[in-house]
Amino acid sequence: MSTEEFRNEQKFITELYARLDDLRDQAEAGVAAALGTPGAGNAQARLERDVLVAERSGLLAALDAGETGLCFGRLAFRDGRDHHIGRIGIREDDAHRTPLVVDWRADIARPFYLATGYEPMGLSRRRHITTKGREVVSLHDEVLDLHDATRTGHENRDADEVLLAALDAARTGRMHDIVQTIQAEQDAIIRSPHRGVLVVEGGPGTGKTAVALHRAAYLLYAHREQLAKRAVLIVGPNPAFLGYIGNVLPSLGETGVLLATPGELFPGVRATGTETPRAAAVKGSLRMAEALAAAVRDRQRVPERGEPLVVPHEDGDLVIDWDMALEARHRARETFLPHNLARPYFVFAVLDALAEQLADRIGADPYGGPNFLGPDDRALLAKGVAANPEVHAALDTLWPPLTPQDFLADYLEDPTHLDDEDDLAAIRRPAGAAWTAADVPLLDEAAELLGEDDSAARAAEEAERQKRIQYAQGVLDVSYASRTYEFEDKEEVDKDASEVLSAHDIIDAERFAERHEEADHRSAAERAAADRTWAFGHIIVDEAQELSAMLWRLLMRRSPTRSMTLVGDPAQTGDPAGVGAWDAILSPYVEDRWELVRLGVNYRTPAEIMAVATDVRREADPHFEPPRSVRSTGVEPWDRTAEDPVKEAADAVAAELRPEGRLAVIAPAGLHPELIAALPDASYGPAPDLARPVVLLDPRQAKGLEFDTVLVVDPDGIRAGALHGVNDLYVALTRATQRLGVIRRA
Repeated sequence: MSTEEFRNEQKFITELYARLDDLRDQAEAGVAAALGTPGAGNAQARLERDVLVAERSGLLAALDAGETGLCFGRLAFRDGRDHHIGRIGIREDDAHRTPLVVDWRADIARPFYLATGYEPMGLSRRRHITTKGREVVSLHDEVLDLHDATRTGHENRDADEVLLAALDAARTGRMHDIVQTIQAEQDAIIRSPHRGVLVVEGGPGTGKTAVALHRAAYLLYAHREQLAKRAVLIVGPNPAFLGYIGNVLPSLGETGVLLATPGELFPGVRATGTETPRAAAVKGSLRMAEALAAAVRDRQRVPERGEPLVVPHEDGDLVIDWDMALEARHRARETFLPHNLARPYFVFAVLDALAEQLADRIGADPYGGPNFLGPDDRALLAKGVAANPEVHAALDTLWPPLTPQDFLADYLEDPTHLDDEDDLAAIRRPAGAAWTAADVPLLDEAAELLGEDDSAARAAEEAERQKRIQYAQGVLDVSYASRTYEFEDKEEVDKDASEVLSAHDIIDAERFAERHEEADHRSAAERAAADRTWAFGHIIVDEAQELSAMLWRLLMRRSPTRSMTLVGDPAQTGDPAGVGAWDAILSPYVEDRWELVRLGVNYRTPAEIMAVATDVRREADPHFEPPRSVRSTGVEPWDRTAEDPVKEAADAVAAELRPEGRLAVIAPAGLHPELIAALPDASYGPAPDLARPVVLLDPRQAKGLEFDTVLVVDPDGIRAGALHGVNDLYVALTRATQRLGVIRRA
């Protein structure tokens, strides 16, 4: 082994971190300066600020999250070029473009992932550099040009050594990036030029999630300006999963991303309630879109024939009858606007009719002559009708202004417009019940049906803006007067005064007012989180097979360009409302204009464990073929039957727990109270701490996660506990990277 090679790489890494320490100081100063830039209210200025803040914040995040492995490779080309490859791109200094480290996403870095002895892509050798902190701990060289006689002492014929070492490493409870071990099939997906909907299908352990996250990082790199403005949305199945993946993109220098669960996709609402499987399935069905639309139309009422609304008025009672309201409703509906936006048309039509009714009564000639009220009189009467609070109360009963939350809560108390009485009973719930994840797409649908009449708010905002402009004009006028007075006091001639620039000469009142508006310091992702109508630059959905048809309607509204990456596995569908099949998900929105790619290699699950899981999955699909496991550990899964499975689980945890790594107990939710009492040190709940040595999960919570050791308790209970129970058990059995134990009830 060449100590000189070690010394050279260690010297480079030391110099690299010295440069990074300088960059950290510059990035912190750059963020502070950008956030304090005047004029951030201007659209172009805000975009430029977002791009700068994203780049600087991303650098800081990468430095914080990626202290280890910032540089992980080196490419030696046959033509003498030599490049280090790292998690982020770093220049030697601000004055030169020479890269000290090349970003893994740059085109020149592709041979690190794709070059082979058969197709070396111009390389003579490829080096993998393993560091711990700021120290080089190992080098691994692959010789790709057999005519190159140079030897470093770090050559290794096993090209998979680095990958296998990463797969065998103990888990920490947080997903790590895979930039050092991206495989060729993964690289092709990450860098795919497809600009529409890309579907990535793969079984357990195929790296779907890692590929999706690295694709997000690549897109943010390749389309920085566009995505800094529009942001990227990543939808994950549950809070535990989002916590698990939360460090990956920051470690790659990317912060312009919004991570959310399906229950967090309606601003201002956090879904904390639970749902029965039947209710979730009904709420996820497209029938709900029709039911809600019909329920909104029900709120657009007219009086019964022969039972008009009588409204007291100072000039005599006003009558809103069936004909008047029906005509007004027809005029409002003809606009094809959402409920709240169409309401003013209904209101004005009724007010006009009531004003005419009052004018006909007051101005009528008792002898049959023409009405003696003139236009001014009629206008005065109309103003009085419009100011009558009881008139507006009557209008509110006929066409009420509605919020999505109030409308949906009212609807679910007494649901209608579904043919099946059992379905209606399943979704019926009392007032004040907590929102559930299945309610979120219904709230979004209601918001689309209702619309938001923000005319009053916009008018108030414009009035406030005009006040600021008037104030700014006053400031400029005072400035000009002061300058004139200064010259007069010093007996300067007018021509000299005119040659001196004042504020009047370089800025008008409107721009001056804008410069002093309060700057919006939120990033694009933060603004997107608060705006239901935000159009994201790209959307990534993990466990996409789990989403309901109604939730897909919500997501498609967030992606008008249909720029999406969907990852999942129909064989792992567990949600009763999950659509499962890709064609059924996408055909209503993009027809056949989407691309499907498959990952067929299982990097996580050893062959011994995969064999057990495959037998279970074939109960539902005898022709099921699992992804191919790349490794075998020689450790066979064990299977026990116990009179007391909870006590057996506690004993197994004590026996299986290792000083390093993580252990998960996966059991039906109904068994959790007993297991919590038996495992006092385990983390549990809606968002368990996956960094703890032991964590307790149900199968749905375990989706997308991995642990060194997994204990599956009461597999028959998991199988029988849900509509897709076999799929849930398949998920539970495929979470382990090293050891699997199964505990059954006697």
